[in-house]
Amino acid sequence: MDLPPPHDLPSVTVAPFDQHDPAFLADPYPTFAALRAGGEVHWHEEMGVALAVSHAAASAVLRHRSLGRVWTDVAPVERFTGFNLLHRNSLLENEPPTHGRLRRLVAAAFGRGHVERLRPWISDLADELVDGLVAGIADHGQADLLTHVAAPLPVEVIAELLGVPAADRALLQPWSNAIVKMYEYDLAPEKKDAAERAATEFVAYLRDLVALRRRSPGDDLVTDLVAVTDTDGGKLTEDELVATAVLLLMAGHEATVNVIGNGVNALLTHPEQWQRLVADQSLLSTAVEELIRYDSPLQLFERTATERVEIAGHTVEPGHKIAALLGSAARDPLVFDRPDTFDVGRTPNAHLGFGMGIHYCLGAPLARIEVQAALSALTRKLPTARLAAEPRRRAEFVIRGLRELPLTS
Repeated sequence: MDLPPPHDLPSVTVAPFDQHDPAFLADPYPTFAALRAGGEVHWHEEMGVALAVSHAAASAVLRHRSLGRVWTDVAPVERFTGFNLLHRNSLLENEPPTHGRLRRLVAAAFGRGHVERLRPWISDLADELVDGLVAGIADHGQADLLTHVAAPLPVEVIAELLGVPAADRALLQPWSNAIVKMYEYDLAPEKKDAAERAATEFVAYLRDLVALRRRSPGDDLVTDLVAVTDTDGGKLTEDELVATAVLLLMAGHEATVNVIGNGVNALLTHPEQWQRLVADQSLLSTAVEELIRYDSPLQLFERTATERVEIAGHTVEPGHKIAALLGSAARDPLVFDRPDTFDVGRTPNAHLGFGMGIHYCLGAPLARIEVQAALSALTRKLPTARLAAEPRRRAEFVIRGLRELPLTS
């Protein structure tokens, strides 16, 4: 049951946004600016959560040790067994000491060189996918960036990382797309049912993959997750291993596809920045950070108070939620010079796109490699890229992305 707002949290001084309004979804940033001007924390009645809208307040939410990821099973539990299993055992949804144990084990498996092993393969894959995009434009006059590049790239990378056989990789993206809908507010019942079906199927598939890797180890992350042990000899349980694999796919896929989609849209609607990047590949690393900042793929990240906490002068009582509004923090003029200006050479760039504190994204280095490889391939192979039509945006607020981004040249 949602808790009422804390009594000492004042009413918002700016009308709260409607996260379903297409005009708001098209460009939420003026609304965020108005919210920041009205205060650092606002209560959103419909969403049932306090929103930290300044960079300082959002950073405090992400760092505070008494604001945690406190998982509560989705009810009725008998209807959401697969979805709850994945999240109950996820390092993202646990706090110390469980979080520390899980992160040590997963980081140890990651630390066996998987990311660097994949770097040249990712570059070649991005080149191959962009070649397909260029061929599509040549054949039809235009082609969709998401279909040809942004969506398949992270799925292929995570599948290669986990050791998913090529024949099964088409299963992964639909499962991820269905499950992440559950992170939106006021979700329709049929989409909740679809998320649970996807979670159940994904769990069953990964149990089979784990069993295969126990019998026949490979050069992949699942094999290392099966084998890795903590300093006290502890291992990941099978449920934890399955949840870790699903988290890597969902976080890696959803973030990367939307950074590439939102980011290339930003680049092509700022053609002078696109041309800067085409002319100077040394800007690729700073461009990746600016793509994440300028149009954040994850707009909001929740925390729950485990004890009384004060954020920017506002008290969050135990059991109440507060969220870092990442899209707003990324445009805070107290931190970013000319925050509404898109600048591929921006430095420093203190965006919060990968989080902060103990839940900082473990896959951030891999995501950066993927996005940089995609940008490198696009600027080299399609330097005259232009938008072929107005992009179609997804209807969700929390995970911000496009349905399609048609390009021509």
